[in-house]
Amino acid sequence: MENNRPSWTSRLTFILAAVGSAVGLGNIWRFPYIMGQNGGAVFLLVYLLLILTICFIPLFAELAMGKITKKECIGAYESVNPKFKFLGFLNPITGILISSFYFIVGGWIINYIINSFSNQAVSNYGDYFSSFIQNPLLSCSYTILFLFVCIFFSARGVKKGIEFANNVLMPLFAVILVGLIIFSLNLPNAKLGLEYMFKPDFTKINAQMFLAALGQALFTLSIGMGALLTYGSYISDDKSITKSTYTIIFSDTLFALMAGIMIFPAIFSFGLEPSSGAGLVFVTLPHIFSQIPHGNIVSLAFFVLLLAAAVTSGISIIEVPIASIIERCKISRTKACVILFFIISVLAIPAALSFGLLSEFTIYKKTIFDFLDFATSSILMPINALFLCIITGWFLKIRGENFIQNKFMAYLFNIGLKYIVPLIMISLLYIGLK
Repeated sequence: MENNRPSWTSRLTFILAAVGSAVGLGNIWRFPYIMGQNGGAVFLLVYLLLILTICFIPLFAELAMGKITKKECIGAYESVNPKFKFLGFLNPITGILISSFYFIVGGWIINYIINSFSNQAVSNYGDYFSSFIQNPLLSCSYTILFLFVCIFFSARGVKKGIEFANNVLMPLFAVILVGLIIFSLNLPNAKLGLEYMFKPDFTKINAQMFLAALGQALFTLSIGMGALLTYGSYISDDKSITKSTYTIIFSDTLFALMAGIMIFPAIFSFGLEPSSGAGLVFVTLPHIFSQIPHGNIVSLAFFVLLLAAAVTSGISIIEVPIASIIERCKISRTKACVILFFIISVLAIPAALSFGLLSEFTIYKKTIFDFLDFATSSILMPINALFLCIITGWFLKIRGENFIQNKFMAYLFNIGLKYIVPLIMISLLYIGLK
């Protein structure tokens, strides 16, 4: 164990950071449109099923691996067995690739906040959004600005940077979200949105939907990108991670449901389409805000909420490669942050340009942005979660009876970690990619 290893000030600060990692754009931006594209309520049921039965296991295993090894991802896998060192590299690589498209969305949010402040009149948000993301100077500039914000907090370290950001932004996030839910539920025909969320149509179940639900569950819980492993390595030996695991899952699921309750009643109240894709919160919702009294204030509140969620998650994503660079290269956190800033910039700029100048350039028939999204959430994160379960279950030998008092539940955890979850990951990857 390294004596200079940073650690959390308290269990509460760790919980806020872990929840901040889990509760981000995955809940507010990605969850509603993925749910809208995959059948609404029936997708929600599958998603909740995977969260509660499958994702708990790799989430706990990732935190436990970090706490036990007290190392960043590469060092953690290497400490189990030097032959596994290459598996550790997949986590920071995944984090960098996620940042390369995720931070673009963060830039979009900043633009909309500025627009809300200026009270600029927009007649057609579809045209406005398309014009903005196709503008190379604006889209790249705001992407770099968002990246700088996240890097700034990370450069300040665990206590002064990561803890401070989460301690301020997560309570702000919760307050604004509750306010927007109250507003949305009081719109005309809000019940239609609730019916869409909670009245399932089982004819829409298919294998592709299961893969989408698994990818969303892993993405929103930050499983398979190394963030929880890295955060777990900052937990002191006397702190339990069992309750923390339950708290993270409960909080993440609650916020995802709250995001849906905030968004879908508003969409149905104005007779709009819930399956409008990644532009849902940038086209559909601003259109709604523009039609209500004091809509610019509601719009500002919503995008500040979105920015708070994006920053807390963004910090956790880049902490993975930052920790690896620090410990692999033996350099300061500031230097590691500078290096990562340039790496992500080089990758993010082409992805930002994939909506305009590079829109014709495709990888497996996908734009650069869409390919990065698919490759990370549907391939790399499930693969990382698969390896995580195998390594922790068979080699690190984490056992349920060491933290679960109920013998039967401990037995199910052991079976799930070593057999069930890996088989499910392999099956869903095969079905979804064939």
